[in-house]
Amino acid sequence: MTLSDRTLSGELSMAVVRLARRLRGRRVSKVVSLTQLSALYTLHHEGPMTPGALALAERVQPPSMTRVIASLSDLGMVKREPHPTDGRQAIVTLSDKGIDVVNAERDAREEWLSARLDELTPDERATLAAVVPIVNKLINGSDDR
Repeated sequence: MTLSDRTLSGELSMAVVRLARRLRGRRVSKVVSLTQLSALYTLHHEGPMTPGALALAERVQPPSMTRVIASLSDLGMVKREPHPTDGRQAIVTLSDKGIDVVNAERDAREEWLSARLDELTPDERATLAAVVPIVNKLINGSDDR
């Protein structure tokens, strides 16, 4: 069965929404919002960065990211350190508490998803493995249109 581009976009969109909802249901920490958690994940994956770089990575406006960083700092999950070459800038890093939250959230989601993957055939798992880079390409593509 071949789906039209319009049908494919609708089916894929709903599947992603439903998967995201199921993964959100596995959250262990209700202390941080999904926006805050996303910023923590980015810092965990990409390493320390300026607030501007974090805003760009998260595709939000810098003032919004400033508020997210301030709230995470208040929760003790990130630290702001002086920029080594630009006194006007700061570098945001994860604290041990932030790392613990990221690890706990990731572990809970991976545990649930691994159990679902175990229910699939080897061919179905191979198909999903081939799809991951394609989905990442969609996510990382330009939003200019």
